[in-house]
Amino acid sequence: MNKIDENKFDSKKIKVSIFDNLLNFIAQNKSNIKVKGISGSSISVLIHKLFKKLDRPIFYLTNDSEKSSYIYTDLDDTIEKGLNYFPSRFRKNSNKVEDKSNILSRTKILNEIYQNKKQVCIFSTNSITEKVPDLKKISKKNLDLKKGDKLNLIKFIEHLFELDFTKKDFVHEPGEFSSRGNILDIFSFSNTDPIRIEFDDDLIDSIREFDINTQLSLNNLNSIKLAPNIFSDKNESFFKLLNKDSILIIDDFNTVQESISKNNKVEENSISKNEFLSSIEKFQKILISEYENKVDITFKTGPQPAFNKRMELLNENLNEMWAKGFKINLYYTNESQKERLQQLLSKYRKNYELKLIKKSLFEGFVDHDEKKIFYSDHQIFNRFHKYKISKVYSKIKTVDIDEINKIRVDDYVTHIDHGIGIYKGLTKIENNGKKQEVIKLSYGEGDVIYLSIHLFHKISKFNSKDGSKPRIYKLGSGAWDRIKSKAKTKIKELAFDLIKAYAKRKISKGFRYKKDSWLQNELEASFLFVETEDQIKANKHVKFDMESENPMDRLICGDVGFGKTEIAIRAAFKAIDNGKQVAFLVPTTILAFQHYKTFKKRFENFPVSFDYLNRFRSNSDKKNILENLKSGKLDLIVGTHQLVNEKVFYNNLGLLIVDEEQKFGVNVKERIRSMKENIDVLTLTATPIPRTLQYSLMSARDLSIINTPPLNRVPIQTEIIRFEKKIIREAILYELQRGGQIFFVHNKIENIVDFGELLKRLVPEAIIKIAHSKIGGNKLEKIMLEFINNEFDVLVSTTIIESGLDVPNANTIFINNAQNFGLSDLHQMRGRVGRSNKNAYCYFITPESRLLTDEAKKRINAINQYNQLGAGFNIAMKDLEIRGAGNLLGGEQSGFINDIGFDTYQKILNEAVDELKTNEFKKVFSAKAEGFRSIKEVIIDTDYEILFPNSYIPQIDERLSLYKELAKIENDNDLHSFKNRIIDRFGDVPNESEDLINSVKLKWVARNIGFEKIVLKNKKMICYFISDKNHEYFKSDIFISVLKTINENPSCKLKEKNKLYVVFEDINSINEALKNLNIF
Repeated sequence: MNKIDENKFDSKKIKVSIFDNLLNFIAQNKSNIKVKGISGSSISVLIHKLFKKLDRPIFYLTNDSEKSSYIYTDLDDTIEKGLNYFPSRFRKNSNKVEDKSNILSRTKILNEIYQNKKQVCIFSTNSITEKVPDLKKISKKNLDLKKGDKLNLIKFIEHLFELDFTKKDFVHEPGEFSSRGNILDIFSFSNTDPIRIEFDDDLIDSIREFDINTQLSLNNLNSIKLAPNIFSDKNESFFKLLNKDSILIIDDFNTVQESISKNNKVEENSISKNEFLSSIEKFQKILISEYENKVDITFKTGPQPAFNKRMELLNENLNEMWAKGFKINLYYTNESQKERLQQLLSKYRKNYELKLIKKSLFEGFVDHDEKKIFYSDHQIFNRFHKYKISKVYSKIKTVDIDEINKIRVDDYVTHIDHGIGIYKGLTKIENNGKKQEVIKLSYGEGDVIYLSIHLFHKISKFNSKDGSKPRIYKLGSGAWDRIKSKAKTKIKELAFDLIKAYAKRKISKGFRYKKDSWLQNELEASFLFVETEDQIKANKHVKFDMESENPMDRLICGDVGFGKTEIAIRAAFKAIDNGKQVAFLVPTTILAFQHYKTFKKRFENFPVSFDYLNRFRSNSDKKNILENLKSGKLDLIVGTHQLVNEKVFYNNLGLLIVDEEQKFGVNVKERIRSMKENIDVLTLTATPIPRTLQYSLMSARDLSIINTPPLNRVPIQTEIIRFEKKIIREAILYELQRGGQIFFVHNKIENIVDFGELLKRLVPEAIIKIAHSKIGGNKLEKIMLEFINNEFDVLVSTTIIESGLDVPNANTIFINNAQNFGLSDLHQMRGRVGRSNKNAYCYFITPESRLLTDEAKKRINAINQYNQLGAGFNIAMKDLEIRGAGNLLGGEQSGFINDIGFDTYQKILNEAVDELKTNEFKKVFSAKAEGFRSIKEVIIDTDYEILFPNSYIPQIDERLSLYKELAKIENDNDLHSFKNRIIDRFGDVPNESEDLINSVKLKWVARNIGFEKIVLKNKKMICYFISDKNHEYFKSDIFISVLKTINENPSCKLKEKNKLYVVFEDINSINEALKNLNIF
């Protein structure tokens, strides 16, 4: 990362004489230096100046963990080397779950402290009350290894167990190791990345860092220090490790003492207040307190004024400050924000010079000593600003869909040719005395087939409607062929209708919107968050569509809270700015009201008229709204399904925005489809059901995906708990103490009032209100509005909060009887929190595990596992696996999914679409032939040993995964990469695996020639041409060229016996087979 020029952050922001005074106190070894008058980010400036001037370690302590994180972020761009953030080893939750990444960070910093390195270390009371290990004792157990060292692998593994390491198949967390052949993977607490050591007998041949997500090597190292699990023994105060020359800066000393005392009462193995005071006695301290009367130094800094997004007030202030002799520095976070600031300020008369600096600033401030101002853009626009604390490591960044759909023994699978069977695992069979690995599938009446690993692409995991068990037929009964044929006919009809609708839109003419106006730019500049790259891309996609001549039909797919609504707001404003009306269709009444409030807030300073329509509005309100829509007095209407009723008339509707289309009924969907022909349509979804995604993949709808979370948003801390009053009370009080609010979902209307009363008795300190759909529209809206406006603490409600409710101040949610909800529902409800710059917590309350059904256990475990940001699509796919495909494509299509399985359905659907795009709709898609390809797949029948031996890759699941991956590879680059990856992870490739990899190349070459089957047995290679003698291939130039080559080469002979084939003699390996086919 490029560091910011120190002059941008340092210079003379603090008057020299005052700062020199502070340095004099430090030089005099004054024990406690009391200071005040430090406002906003001027504390970061003070720390930075001290770091530059003093050759001593500096430690900053505050009781506020979030403030410590923001100060660290301020300093991160200015201190190039030596800045550390010392975190708590726990996630902040009731069960005190350790965070391995935080433990790794703590270990790294403790080692630097032990080595007395010059540094600035930022921490809070939570992180230093926890006792730490005795590093002098631990350091004796450290291991130093270097390339070329002699080391007995077996004895070394025994030693790793003694150091508290745990053996795993693959390393993912600190304190783990794995062994595969001559490769040893270790994740030590002394390293930020795990280490891969490769041996040559008893010599260390190489040492490499590797990535825990890809399991691939990153960098070569000459040596490495391995530390034991140092947190298995914690008995020292943090401050006992510090050099006596260290300087402590303590923010609000009294509050810090109180917090340490409180933590010591509730946490085991933590330091007491007296231990803390005695352990810091030896250090020189700078004590910051704004409430002390008697202080040694007073700085004269003040906070940044509040402008409330009003640029005229900002401009007026800058002119005034400039006239008083102040120099102006304005900090911005990204280039687009800089451009907006310049554009918005350009409208006003300026008598000042403005210095724009690209850097994060926690809180702007005014330095009255030096006559300088330092304003932050996020405060000017009232935007959320989030600190940046990078994790040392992240166990899983994204969960692979292949992992979700991994085939396990006894799973139902669909073979595209043989139908639904049961996967019985990988097994070895002998062919002419040679072992081969095959896939075993069982069918009706005890039938079994053994499938070559080359044909892995023919099978897929079976997912059906409602997760019901499929019928298993006897092989050769003809039942599967009849089912597949019927399904294929109907699927092609569906695909034809979808492509036809898309084609119709592509040739029809729509309204062409103008380029963005200055009003549009001003609206976008007032967005509270920093846009992510994906948001910016999606916004560009939407504008491109709207400014083109064809009607827009775009799907915005993004996880909960990733900024889809803002894309819709900007599109709506663009439409209104061009004289068009906008309809925003949502699935629930509460969501209609919520979006209305969002539009009201975003459009408050703009000339836009809007309203909302749902079943709670009075008849007179509805009548006025409908009249205003018809007359054109309303620019935008937010509402439920009533918006697409044929009795609702618009004056000039230009844009329809649909939120979570899959939640509407069939009639509403049909109405939406009919409206699409003449207007622009923008659809938003957080957890796309496969049909929605298929539309996009088939080019029947354009797609924008928002994968990146808002800047430094962290995953919601998720816990599964029982209904334990103590845990619930503590979690609610914790949220109240930081000024937040709480959702509590209880989905039984019949006893929700009693449940609310129980919570009131449990937490009498909280103001609690109850909401559900039967309390009446006006009362419900009033309660929801009060909660949004932070007028009470805890909202006890049914699932009416599931979709779209946005309360940034609510950052804790409890979901009672979570086992009764679907996976996507749980994900949506969890997404109600974590929408601000605060850490968020979600508690799933369930009965004991033994009382849960298998499906409920799967749902709860899955939602707990997929808590990382951007998990929406993964969750939708897992939901499909657990609950089955459901009624995704209408009753008839759903029936076919149940018969053939969802993956097979997708394969047939994609084949149908390909056929349509290259035939009936060729002109629409501008289909271009990519060379003549007669054959989709080539079968290889051989008695060679081509496999991954158990001795090379012992884990069956891993071999299965690699076979599956290999079957999908279609080019040399990917094949080369695949080979390098397995060498990196497992060592040199054995001969039988080398042949396996080369057999993939053999299939490509054979397919391009026109062979559909290769037999490699008895030192011969027999290559069979396409069995259909009437195929167009036999009229092609390729076939004529092949015949010519055969005639010119005595090494091969053309023969025919029912089928046309070519015979090559004396072939003993895959490489020889490849060499012979390369003559064509």
